[in-house]
Amino acid sequence: MLSLGLKRAFDLVAVIFTAPLWLPLLALLAVLVRVKLGSPVLFRQKRPGQGGRIFNLVKFRSMTDERDNAGELLPDATRLTPFGRWLRASSLDELPELVNVLRGEMSLVGPRPLLVQYLPRYSAEQRRRHAVPPGLTGWAQINGRNALSWEEKFTLDVWYVDHRGLWLDLRILFRTVWQVVSRQGISAPGDATMPEFNPIQPIK
Repeated sequence: MLSLGLKRAFDLVAVIFTAPLWLPLLALLAVLVRVKLGSPVLFRQKRPGQGGRIFNLVKFRSMTDERDNAGELLPDATRLTPFGRWLRASSLDELPELVNVLRGEMSLVGPRPLLVQYLPRYSAEQRRRHAVPPGLTGWAQINGRNALSWEEKFTLDVWYVDHRGLWLDLRILFRTVWQVVSRQGISAPGDATMPEFNPIQPIK
């Protein structure tokens, strides 16, 4: 099993070594987001990391801020523009999270960081997904992504925690490239993204 120290070293080497490739792309996408969706270019949201510690996740915005007469945000499907849909389908909206990786708040591979309000909804087994840093991609992302149910995702996340290793991380990274190119599992059936995780009671 890959120690978290070696995992962190691998992340730093990989991100810094590939910086000449992703930095120009990051700059180009920032300009496109500004032109297509306006400002702010970046979307920041508090997410739980390793051990449930909260950090500020950074990604490109992919939706407008359209609201109803009561000032409430419109549904995701309404606010998701064609450009935003392409950005999500290509997973390029996640590129700024490389900054989170450099800060040590995330890893290249690990369970995806979900919403803070989900924390008290997890069962004890599901909560084990926070034993490692969250990742840009993960075992669940290459095995169905948003086409999976929440329970299936969490089972895969916990499996990764128990079996993580360098070769598994490399396998996930390479398969992620194919997943992005093929655009599989972008959204759950009937949803623009993924329905809220809100079980009636935690699964034991």
